[in-house]
Amino acid sequence: MEYSSEFKKNFATAYLAEEYERLEEERLSSVEAAGTDPDLIAMAAEDETRIRLRQEEILGDIERILSKEKEEEAKPKAVVLEFRAAAGGDEATLFASELKDMYLKYAEGKGWKVRLIDELTIEIAGEQAYDALRYETGVHRVQRVPLTEKSGRIHTSTASVAVLPIRTKPKFEINPADIEMEFSRSGGAGGQNVNKVESAVRLIHKPTGIDVRSTSERSQIANREKAMQILSAKLDSLYEEEEAKKHAAERKDQIGTGSRSEKIRTYNYLQDRITDHRIKESWHNLPKILLGGLDPIVETLQERAAAGGIGAAEED
Repeated sequence: MEYSSEFKKNFATAYLAEEYERLEEERLSSVEAAGTDPDLIAMAAEDETRIRLRQEEILGDIERILSKEKEEEAKPKAVVLEFRAAAGGDEATLFASELKDMYLKYAEGKGWKVRLIDELTIEIAGEQAYDALRYETGVHRVQRVPLTEKSGRIHTSTASVAVLPIRTKPKFEINPADIEMEFSRSGGAGGQNVNKVESAVRLIHKPTGIDVRSTSERSQIANREKAMQILSAKLDSLYEEEEAKKHAAERKDQIGTGSRSEKIRTYNYLQDRITDHRIKESWHNLPKILLGGLDPIVETLQERAAAGGIGAAEED
């Protein structure tokens, strides 16, 4: 890494940059003062060696600071959670809504900012939100007796969860020509503005067929910006999933591919138990967990990931 005067413009590296320049002035003064005197030249050479070593240490410190800043900048400050009913008809739809409520309560308990993007899409903004929720992507399965089931037969239903990190700088660059845009009136509460103005936005990425809808903002422009953020996150996720599949054979431990076809967890009402199939761990007190008490699960997944990985999820 070479020295740059730009380092002085960064508050985190300015003091190191000033020290580097002070040492450089000291080195030049020592060389100039030595003149042609052999003894002074020898002393100047020793000073130069000492100064150069210290300057290399300073550059190393600056590099580490800048690298950490880049990591923090790339780290998502918010996530979008998208819920979809899968197998199981009305029960699957109900379960998808219950999962949404569970994550909403969990986020509110953490003091994170929560916003409804669409009926089954929410945004959670918080410094630690992505770290906590990144392993929730996949198929969630519920086993219970529906209220409408008179014979007491257990039903199995599934709903998918997609966790999409919202980054300041998306990895995937979108060509505007690849986007088809549709406008409509937002549904739900919101007064005359919602009913009369076509503020809801739907974006379709033609090459992949991915579509995104945003209805939560009051203006069409704001909804378009939010939809674009989510579309970028989806395309980033798709790219990462494809890369993970390419290299999966080379990895001993995986956190799956992130695909929603992977069954990651079962919620068993009769046994009052939640089981995560990737780490083969179970937790009890299902009502508490569904009220947002996800900490034991989140913390265990984080510990397993830090210790070397989480096993690939099961395929449906």
